[in-house]
Amino acid sequence: MMRKIILTAAIALPLAAQAQQGTFTIEGNIGKLGSPAMAYIDYMSNGAGKEDSAALVNGKFTFKGNSEGYSYARLALSHDGSGKMKAVYTGDVIYFYFGKEQIKISSADSLANAKITGSKVYDEFTAYNKFIGGTIMDLNKWANGQVAAATPEQRQDTNFMKNLNNEYRQRMKARAEKQLEFAKTHPKAYFGMVALSEGTGSPVDVKRVEPIYKAMSAELRNSDQGREMGQRIAAAKTIHVGAPAPRFVQKDVNDKTVKLDDVKGKYVLLEFWASWCGPCRAENPNLTQQYKKYKDQGFEIIAVSLDDHKDKWLEAIAKDGLPWLHVSDLKGWNNEVGRLYGIRAVPANFLLDEHRNIIAMNLRGEELNKKLTEVFGK
Repeated sequence: MMRKIILTAAIALPLAAQAQQGTFTIEGNIGKLGSPAMAYIDYMSNGAGKEDSAALVNGKFTFKGNSEGYSYARLALSHDGSGKMKAVYTGDVIYFYFGKEQIKISSADSLANAKITGSKVYDEFTAYNKFIGGTIMDLNKWANGQVAAATPEQRQDTNFMKNLNNEYRQRMKARAEKQLEFAKTHPKAYFGMVALSEGTGSPVDVKRVEPIYKAMSAELRNSDQGREMGQRIAAAKTIHVGAPAPRFVQKDVNDKTVKLDDVKGKYVLLEFWASWCGPCRAENPNLTQQYKKYKDQGFEIIAVSLDDHKDKWLEAIAKDGLPWLHVSDLKGWNNEVGRLYGIRAVPANFLLDEHRNIIAMNLRGEELNKKLTEVFGK
């Protein structure tokens, strides 16, 4: 469905940050809101995800913390105190960049209508978005508006929804083209690297992307986001069917070290997922069925989680009843194995033979089942 596609596109974007660390202050003033209204912020600091919350008093709230110079934030406001998750996914939420600054966010009624001042980084972000045609959230707002404005008959019309979906994807494609153009023409700008990272997509077009990347300043390429972009390019060159899977080491749920090479003489499904990923969780019943069917014939699953909260990770494993090997460094999108494999969206997986060579990629549902039947003979 259209709504599912739109939400997935928005969720699949990792946050980014770089440069020397310093303090920031975000002061909000949203009308006269008071108890039980709450504000929630998620942002990156020193390569790790941070979160905070604040109660609104006469419309005011304050957040303080550390920024590396360019930090990406999600700020959500629960007007009725119904909690963070509802505010994030169905409520009043904005996404923005900020730096080591004193930022003010003000509006008479909502974050959606708020004005952000006091941030040079945000002004750069605004100029960048004007060049590329808006944020992902702007594009999603347009698409959801089209659905809302449609008649009940149009919403039930397969051709109408298909055409709307096609237009949405065309706008996404045009935006990505503008991002690559921005990256090419702004090789020293922070948002040039942001543009290259977001506009590249998956799979990486190495011939087109690598020259743009190499032309960017050494400072940008040596930033955390720049190194991640370099890893994606390297992964696109080396990770493919027939190639050896990159070796890795990561801790399991009990903080014990797990190595890919520890699982010897078995076919391995390397599964990238997260507790917050709906499509990942939806596939788990099928993975469970296939694991039970083939585990005694030499089949193993190593699930690499892109979670950053151990309790949520463990809760998802227990709730979905997942009996295979689980590893994570709890760095979210900065998971070292995920970066090594160039992962930019989940779910994603790689099927390895007993010699650790990749024999298939991104198999889901019946495609995975057919491949396992082919491997194990029944």
